[in-house]
Amino acid sequence: MEDPSQRRVDYSDTPFEEADLAATPLEQFSRWYSAAVEAAVAEPNAMTVATASPEGPSARTVLLKAVDGRGFVFYTNQLSRKARAIAGDPRVALLFGWVGMQRQVSVRGSAAPVERAETDAYFVSRPYGSRIGAWVSEQSEPVASAAVLHEREAELRRRWPDTGSATDVPTPPHWGGYLVQAWEVEFWQGRASRLHDRLVFRTDRPGAPAPLDAAPAWSVERRQP
Repeated sequence: MEDPSQRRVDYSDTPFEEADLAATPLEQFSRWYSAAVEAAVAEPNAMTVATASPEGPSARTVLLKAVDGRGFVFYTNQLSRKARAIAGDPRVALLFGWVGMQRQVSVRGSAAPVERAETDAYFVSRPYGSRIGAWVSEQSEPVASAAVLHEREAELRRRWPDTGSATDVPTPPHWGGYLVQAWEVEFWQGRASRLHDRLVFRTDRPGAPAPLDAAPAWSVERRQP
């Protein structure tokens, strides 16, 4: 194994100044997300979701499925470990790590389930296999083997064959979306000598979320790297 302490990557020295920052977190996120898409970053909507519970902290990668003035939306099994943690403590952190672009966006906020109608509208947009998969997996629970999952998948495909209709597989009652409403959004740009630029949108009160598109609700500060 290579010694990680000996790996060095020289960052470019592209500045990220206050004058470059958009008026709102939503606009700035949209700019950087669009740049990640244009740069062909793999899975630009992949984000780490970190939670905490009495069992301890945990983190996992999920996919962002919507972002608007309300906040950031992702979907998951609502009986999973992350869902149980959110039920006990809705405070979460998100991290978009666009390493190839030497950029990160980190979010601190509070998660809550979206309305059922929003979940249903998204579920029917998923490919058939993904809709079946939402029924197959009892996410985070132990399983004897991969074969058990494949047998369950085959059974469900027989129950709900692919008819080409978006409604051929019902939305599982245990599956849905979460909206993360933010009170802090940090935009991190790598710089030479590890003197990175960190510009942070924050609300006046920690723990008090605000709409991402409401400029008066946010102040900006620069943090040391």
